[in-house]
Amino acid sequence: MRTQQRAVIVLFALILISGLTSFTSYSCTSQLVAKDMDRALLLTMKEQQSDVITQDTIGLFNSHLQMEALRGKATLAVDTKQKDFTCYAHCSAATIFSLSDQRPATVLWSISLLWGMFCLYLRMRKGAALSAQGAMTYGGLTYSETEERFITSTGETVRLTPMQQELMRMFFSSPSHRLKKAEICDTLWPRKPDANDTLYTLIKRLRPIIEEHTSLKIESDRGCSYQLKDSNLE
Repeated sequence: MRTQQRAVIVLFALILISGLTSFTSYSCTSQLVAKDMDRALLLTMKEQQSDVITQDTIGLFNSHLQMEALRGKATLAVDTKQKDFTCYAHCSAATIFSLSDQRPATVLWSISLLWGMFCLYLRMRKGAALSAQGAMTYGGLTYSETEERFITSTGETVRLTPMQQELMRMFFSSPSHRLKKAEICDTLWPRKPDANDTLYTLIKRLRPIIEEHTSLKIESDRGCSYQLKDSNLE
């Protein structure tokens, strides 16, 4: 497995671990907050012996909260949908998140960011190396002139026959990625009077290979030319 692929796998693993760490801290804090609010509400209702919420009720409720940081942020409300009035405590998700210990998650997110920048650096370095080698890239496929091979975005070599490789090289060398039938036939089969059927067979066998590994496809233009197109740009 190539270095760039391993780096991307590590990046996704770091993102996953960071998210799980943050969620776990939030979930644990949420349970502690709910337990503290339920306890404070129970003591408040016992002392007040009424479901009517007043300013004194809120003050009494806050005094019973064990989590000092929660005081003034938790709210009381009355559920009027039930037959009997029910008082309940509520705390926003933002408050719970602010109370949770996100320091480990923050460290992991920072590492993920730095690692993401490292992955970007590897990608840019690879692109610079390919450019230095006289490589051409189109539709997720790269042709290395020095190595005389086609390489996918994941670093795999696309296995092609000599004729298929030469045709793809012609497509890549053309600024418009368009080739006339006569041009292809004259280049690949210069001594053959009529190579249209041979070209048709070559294109037919080449298409599934290219489409399997890249976003490229070969289209026929009114029967007189072929064009290599990137489906992601349409």
